[in-house]
Amino acid sequence: MRAIGYFRETRGQSLAEQSESFLGFCGGNGYEAAATFLDTKNGGELSGFKQMLEFVRQQAGQGFLIITVSSLQSLGEAPTEAARRYFQLASLGIPIVSIQSGEDISSSLVESWARYRAKGTLGDRVKAAMRRKAVQGEALGRPPYGYKVGPRRRLVVVAEEGSVVRYIFRLYLKDGLGIRRIARRLNEEELRTRRGGLWSMVTVRDILRNRAYVGTYSRFGVRVPASHAPLISQEDFQRVQERLDQRRPSTRARQMSPFLLSGLTYCGYCGNKMIGVTRRQKWQRRGDGTVRTAQYRYYQCESRTNRSLCDYHTQRAEKLEARVRESLSPANLHAASSRNGGGSPQEAEAQVRRLRDKVRRLDKRLEQYLDSAATGNLNPEKLRTLGVTLASEQLQLEDKLAESHRLAQQQATEGERRRQREQVLQRLRGEWEEMPFAEKHELLRQALDRIIVKDDGLEMRLRS
Repeated sequence: MRAIGYFRETRGQSLAEQSESFLGFCGGNGYEAAATFLDTKNGGELSGFKQMLEFVRQQAGQGFLIITVSSLQSLGEAPTEAARRYFQLASLGIPIVSIQSGEDISSSLVESWARYRAKGTLGDRVKAAMRRKAVQGEALGRPPYGYKVGPRRRLVVVAEEGSVVRYIFRLYLKDGLGIRRIARRLNEEELRTRRGGLWSMVTVRDILRNRAYVGTYSRFGVRVPASHAPLISQEDFQRVQERLDQRRPSTRARQMSPFLLSGLTYCGYCGNKMIGVTRRQKWQRRGDGTVRTAQYRYYQCESRTNRSLCDYHTQRAEKLEARVRESLSPANLHAASSRNGGGSPQEAEAQVRRLRDKVRRLDKRLEQYLDSAATGNLNPEKLRTLGVTLASEQLQLEDKLAESHRLAQQQATEGERRRQREQVLQRLRGEWEEMPFAEKHELLRQALDRIIVKDDGLEMRLRS
């Protein structure tokens, strides 16, 4: 039997001490020391651990292997990281044993997690302290528009902003204006948000929905009535909520269809993004009385949609997408090729952030599994099955992360980026009809920085 040793620099034991313990373990149990891997505190992204994974994959079918570690904690400084690394190793079908006891460290996994949860993480303690402050009505975080944090950390009215809040409620309740028209009115009168920006439908709606304006403070699931001076009466606030609920669209399930050029199109008049809009119409034919329905898809200027600014610049989705396809020809892109509208390094960074967010979400799921096991709601066999499945997905994500870094390095020179872009454009030209929607959308984002749309034409800017 062959043994692999994995050492990680920790407070309690040096790398040399761990190596000596490993060799003693192999000699005492008749194991052959096949390889050792180590990570230091300043060693980067666990290069030793990744090398060990690759070594184990290559050794598949070449004799029985075990992996030895000093303890579960040597797999990671944080409990979640240690559990993640354990299941990643377990997903390869290799036993992971403790050098001290010779037993599989899975037996200590749930016990270690239960002790960790019993102590409470720093985040839990911080949240508990903030919840206690919220119960007392103390303002936490950024105060809502119309208020500032005053003595004893209570909300106090900001006169100028408070007048705007009352104005918004009056426009909606007394004058009967909709949210879009209110945003337009505020912008036309040159009233600005706290940060000096323009009003949108979202900011107006959030104000109309915020119970802070009736004097109720809400935070961390705690609601404290009469916490501070109200700006709106309870009766008017309730009437506004009822009207908003009446105007809320039906919650029936919809089949949402994504837009191919989403995130790429920009209005050629105001510079804001254009967003995909789906409109459904129903009418009755005069002749036979039959009811007909139709669905229309547009790209429309976001300034017009959310802020009632800019003019009514819209493009039928099918026609605009067809024009973009025609513009992908080499002759049409010749002029655009000299423009630099952004670059692949930014796209690579965004991809890395997306992948890391996915890893964090998987960690949250792993923590939920461990919580269930610690409370007896999940047996060890089920925990192992779920943990190994999750770990396999995490390993794939980490491989994609490594691939993203590799691709970013490949795109280090302008010539390499242009060559890759031309390959993408050739694929789009040759495979447009049969290419899946998601792949086509991703390739367009790789090749194009933006599409500037005007009523009489468009301008395509390539990624440099």
